[in-house]
Amino acid sequence: MSTAIDDDLWSAVGDPTRRRMLDLLLAAGSGTSTSLSGQLPVSRQAVAKHLAVLERVGLTRATPSGRERRYQVDEAQLARAVAQLSSVGEAWDARLNRIKRIAETIERNKKN
Repeated sequence: MSTAIDDDLWSAVGDPTRRRMLDLLLAAGSGTSTSLSGQLPVSRQAVAKHLAVLERVGLTRATPSGRERRYQVDEAQLARAVAQLSSVGEAWDARLNRIKRIAETIERNKKN
């Protein structure tokens, strides 16, 4: 699994409304723009636009359901996003540990 950072993916999940939509879809298993708009402080049209962004980056997939489309979270793509976040977290942990060691070395050298 690639952990290269995908800017489009992170731009998509950077929006709090889209993150909430993902939460709602995961909890319910699926949903439509109409069902989601009833749970969010935005219009059905705004929900549809947010869902289009999530679908474009692969976080959701849609299937026709009557006059609407039913959306589900693509769990493989979500796992890829989690792997990317873990990778970034590990890189920052390593950087911060290195800074801590440098600061400790400087502090020890001041005492000698």
